[in-house]
Amino acid sequence: MSNSIFCNFIAGEWVEGGKKAIENISPADSKDLIGLYAQADKEQTEAAISAAVAGQLAWQQSGLEQRYSVLMAIGDELITRKDELGELLAREEGKTLAEGAGEVYRSGQFFHYYAAEVLRQMGETADSVRPGVDIETRREPVGVVGIITPWNFPTATGAWKIAPALAFGNAVVWKPANQVPGSAWALTEIISRQGLPAGTFNLVMGPGSEVGDILIHSRKINALTFTGSLETGRKVAAATAVNLVKCQLEMGSKNALVVLDDADLENAVECAVGGAFGGTGQKCTASSRLIVTEGIHDRFVSAMIERMKKLVVGHPLKPGVHIGAVADARQMEQNLSYLELAKNEGGTLAYGGDVLIEDTDGYFMTPALFTDTTNQMTINREEAFAPIACIIKVKDYQEALDTLNDTNFGLTGGICTTSLRHATDFKRNAKTGCVMINLPTAGTDYHVPFGGRKDSSFGPREQGTYAKEFYTIVKTTYIRA
Repeated sequence: MSNSIFCNFIAGEWVEGGKKAIENISPADSKDLIGLYAQADKEQTEAAISAAVAGQLAWQQSGLEQRYSVLMAIGDELITRKDELGELLAREEGKTLAEGAGEVYRSGQFFHYYAAEVLRQMGETADSVRPGVDIETRREPVGVVGIITPWNFPTATGAWKIAPALAFGNAVVWKPANQVPGSAWALTEIISRQGLPAGTFNLVMGPGSEVGDILIHSRKINALTFTGSLETGRKVAAATAVNLVKCQLEMGSKNALVVLDDADLENAVECAVGGAFGGTGQKCTASSRLIVTEGIHDRFVSAMIERMKKLVVGHPLKPGVHIGAVADARQMEQNLSYLELAKNEGGTLAYGGDVLIEDTDGYFMTPALFTDTTNQMTINREEAFAPIACIIKVKDYQEALDTLNDTNFGLTGGICTTSLRHATDFKRNAKTGCVMINLPTAGTDYHVPFGGRKDSSFGPREQGTYAKEFYTIVKTTYIRA
């Protein structure tokens, strides 16, 4: 590194970008310059891909204990440095310090989990239908994995893709969101000190329209995993299909939390507040639709408003803050446009939605709650990625379930109820990849599969043992003694 620029990492070397470096400025304070970050050009991106091809061959031949030790070391350092790296994450993304530290800690857990998976790579045997022939099946690395990650979980999303990729013997070319390069660089710096074969891991920072476009069209990439918008995901799927590249997509959502008449009101409110407004509402698992049956509706609305009044919005590094900054000016503009849209569609703004002026020049708004909305309103059809929740009043459980399923998305769905019958029916019939019962829709574990249905996900599941379906290929061997 030189000239105080945080460089790309290609073929085992720190490399200045082929284009002008960008400024990484905190959305909570326009005077907080986090650093200058290199931007890869076309030649550098292609060089990283070529380096990964060579590096993967060496990494695949490494011993299991070597891979285990590398992943454990990465996880150890992330957990040890969770406060330091969590502060960096909070500064550049806008989430609170507690949320930032928690994300880094969870990222370390991902590496620890997949370190253990390294030692659990088991094959299977079978008898052939032909006498004297034995059969073995085993999993092998898919090859070079292209990774494209979003800005809302810059460390965790990278970790849950990078860790299994390396665990199963693949090489990585990582393009993080250009909005949050600092957290990606910090994770890369940790990985760079683990003695991996040159080219096994590469970081190429730059805009998706250039760097990302090269990755999704490359014939040297064997698998590509992407988390981002539905619109971009469709482009990724189309581009990778041409070259028959294995593809995994996590895209949009419009999650709902159902609250039934028999729900524990206090718990339902906590689930709604945590699910809708945690992380400034900028989570793919956020519950932006609150489907409430008519018997509890009025009490729920009143309790929600009282609870929201206690939420503190402010600079993410300040103690006692519950909701940090909106990601950037563009996101703030989009948030405000959805507020106006909801009003114009007939929704009643019951609380919040105010732009706040803080001591620092940043993007802050109070969480908003709308009532009198229907499931057909645009605000309840499109993913706003904002601290905005809309209440939809329904008659009974069946109408609530039908309303929850009436969406093009299907990532998470939740229900608050004390009825075992309704909970059991819901977990079977909610058309979502993840179901939460008496829990917020946001919040998943690292050792089990994660993903959705319909327009939310495409390809094999992420996380847990299911990750091997994407990061490995199966080989069947026939043996005559």
